[in-house]
Amino acid sequence: MLVKIYPENPDQDLIRQVADLIRNGGVVILPTDSVYGFACDYSKPKAVERLARLKNLKPEKADFSFMFENLSMVSDFTKPLENSIFKLIKKNTPGPFTFIIESNQKIQKFSKNNKKTLGVRIPDNEIVLAIVRELGHPILTSSVIDEDDIVEYTTDPSLIAERFVNQVDVIIDGGFGKNEPTSIIDCTSGETIIVREGVLPLIY
Repeated sequence: MLVKIYPENPDQDLIRQVADLIRNGGVVILPTDSVYGFACDYSKPKAVERLARLKNLKPEKADFSFMFENLSMVSDFTKPLENSIFKLIKKNTPGPFTFIIESNQKIQKFSKNNKKTLGVRIPDNEIVLAIVRELGHPILTSSVIDEDDIVEYTTDPSLIAERFVNQVDVIIDGGFGKNEPTSIIDCTSGETIIVREGVLPLIY
């Protein structure tokens, strides 16, 4: 099902419906500030398995990101951040960046691959932020693109719906997306390492 939500002023009733769907184990496609992405509740194993299958991955091999509303929510799911890392994330979010950070047990107990880190996203997209705010916790997410296969359908929600309408529960039409992924920054070694350059450069 394709649902239109306007990013400038998201309809709260629709946001609530999507959040309830995710809370009950649904998988959705939503816009971000980079490419469109799959999303589900990280605490629902069957939903995580569905998301992994959509990416042709096994859940224990999957390396998904988490979308948060703000840094306050991030701090509930990660080990204490060094001041320099906190400032770097604050300066660049909301924005199209994924920061790899050490996680705490709140996330680790749901991990299929025993990873002690997580990819943190605070996207500059009010639809996603409103959904996460309504849920009260982050959502698990992964882009609809393959790394080397950015094609037209990944930017057009109606074309995304044609491809995935029978594989997910809802596709949110939030307007045309971008076809460049986020930058990925590894913050786990005491210094920042840019793993992937994305749609915007990092501001130091």
